[in-house]
Amino acid sequence: MVEWIQQAEGIWQYIVLFLLAAAPWLDVFVVVPLGIVAKMPPVAVAVTGFAGNFLMTLLIGIFFKHFLSWREKRKLKKGIKAPSKKETRARQVWERYGLPGLALLAPVILGTDIATLLALSFGSSRVRVIQWMAVSLAVWTIVMTLGSVYGFSYMKWI
Repeated sequence: MVEWIQQAEGIWQYIVLFLLAAAPWLDVFVVVPLGIVAKMPPVAVAVTGFAGNFLMTLLIGIFFKHFLSWREKRKLKKGIKAPSKKETRARQVWERYGLPGLALLAPVILGTDIATLLALSFGSSRVRVIQWMAVSLAVWTIVMTLGSVYGFSYMKWI
């Protein structure tokens, strides 16, 4: 993935980084360090990574009902009745810490996309879920940007 970013030039680096951040399986935990390793400006990496992740959260929030009906049909077709391990873990976090806890722990335990889906399926308000996921993404983006910048510069000294 680093090669994709490094091979792109100018604005295309940011487009590649944005698309990687928008991918459902990648979060700021992966995208921000990739951008820093590719020697892109840290603030631009943080903004681009946040924007890509937040776009997916926003789209999930907007189209949740359509996705939920598709997912239920798919589960019925496959004969899946029990919740997955991620759903079970999210439910435990939800019951213990509520929406703020799930949102803030989402990048670590599930990913923001899955956590957004689960929070909405647990009955939370669409607006509150999007707000809390935005706060969580902002916090983790800042943490990962600072950690990547100072972590990689510290590694040069070793």
